[in-house]
Amino acid sequence: MVARRLVEGSPDVLTAVIFDAAGGLVDSGGIESASARELAELARQLVERADAASARPVEQIEVQTAGGSVFAVRDARHVVACVTRRAALPALVLYDLRDALGELAPA
Repeated sequence: MVARRLVEGSPDVLTAVIFDAAGGLVDSGGIESASARELAELARQLVERADAASARPVEQIEVQTAGGSVFAVRDARHVVACVTRRAALPALVLYDLRDALGELAPA
């Protein structure tokens, strides 16, 4: 539900996935379930490799390609990742991802 709102609420976000600290898919939007699991696994690997290159855990990631971008934010419990159009504004996408992450926090 959170991932779907993220996709529906932003014209630049094409797909979104949310996975837990163990890598299990929690939610997805704009993508079929099999592809969502694959995207979540790729995002998990991206976070893992970013952590390996940093002195401390990375809280947000932005990767730009010629065709679009991948963004991810995380807390101790979840990672929210998305694929965007090339022209997406990073600050707005990261804000939306952090907002989505906040919706997942226990009340």
